[in-house]
Amino acid sequence: MSRADHMDVAAYALGVLDEHDTERFEEHLATCWACAAELETMVPVVGLLSGIDGETMTALEQTQTDPALLDRTLVAVRAHRRRTRFRQLLATAAAVVVFGGLTGVGFANVVGDSTPDVVAEPTTSARVDGPPTPSPTGSGSGFGGPTKPEGEQQNVTDPSTGVEATFFVASKEFGTGVNFTLGKLPGPRTCRLVVVRKNNTTEVISTWSVPGVGYGTNANTAPLTLAASTSARVSEIKQFQVQSVDVNGVAAPLVTIPVPR
Repeated sequence: MSRADHMDVAAYALGVLDEHDTERFEEHLATCWACAAELETMVPVVGLLSGIDGETMTALEQTQTDPALLDRTLVAVRAHRRRTRFRQLLATAAAVVVFGGLTGVGFANVVGDSTPDVVAEPTTSARVDGPPTPSPTGSGSGFGGPTKPEGEQQNVTDPSTGVEATFFVASKEFGTGVNFTLGKLPGPRTCRLVVVRKNNTTEVISTWSVPGVGYGTNANTAPLTLAASTSARVSEIKQFQVQSVDVNGVAAPLVTIPVPR
């Protein structure tokens, strides 16, 4: 053979010998039990070594006579393998990122971060169209209950509309609190309570709707009981006025309650 005995086993196993050298090695293999045994042991790792090309194998053969070249070759092979593994890792990571983007799964979750994303829910800004509309707080005649509301009681019946009102006006730290009942109030209609200050400025502090049967009427004997408040001080208030508001927004007074000085 043109090469030293037993040097072509790995090259033959990897299939990197040319046709002429392959034939010559097979002739040698037929009479050399040592090469045959070595070739048999290499069969399981042929797949692992198949990535090494003929130039690399030639370099490995040359290292048998040059130890320094062996070291350089091993370093080069290891570096090549590290680069290959690194490229495979990058490809895998890229595939994960693409997959995560398509499916809505974050890359951090894929690699093991179990911390859930914190997804913020949408918020709606509160509308402020005026004072809150109160709900009726009682039924029957008057406020009911053993405790009388704070403030001096005032009973007023409007001579033109016939609407009856009972008001309790109390001074508070925040301004003024008002508890009131209304009777002989027919419906259907929309009503509001207006504060008239001594400087003649006004403020709507409550709105409500009246059903067709009204309140304190023959069809519904129960009066309407409500509460409201204003930032104005009692000393600043001239009167309260219950008004009826039509569909065009035009207000008409139903009953006026003066505030004692």
